[in-house]
Amino acid sequence: MTVDEFVKAKVQPEFRPVVANIRSVMKEYAPQIHEAISYGMPTYGLRKPIAWINASKTGITLGFREGVYFEDRYGLLGRPSKHSMNVRMKSLDDVNVPALKYYIKQALKIDKA
Repeated sequence: MTVDEFVKAKVQPEFRPVVANIRSVMKEYAPQIHEAISYGMPTYGLRKPIAWINASKTGITLGFREGVYFEDRYGLLGRPSKHSMNVRMKSLDDVNVPALKYYIKQALKIDKA
């Protein structure tokens, strides 16, 4: 399954623009990153997965594998597990591009360390 097929099959129609925007941000600010389906969802990584998109009936979550180590000056990160942090979005208004760019930059830096 490709990411495009995932979006068509698994993402609620009202959330597809959010996913499209996130994918665009990832491609613009981390062009070297690989996008693939892993663990049944779109993932992004270089050496290891650094981020993923999870779709539910209530919104979209962009998770970051080592998010607990991020500086969070935007206050958007939630903590779903021991190491990861995520940003939840329901509409295009929730897609804070400067914040996502900031988080992506940190994720890449951690991955290279």
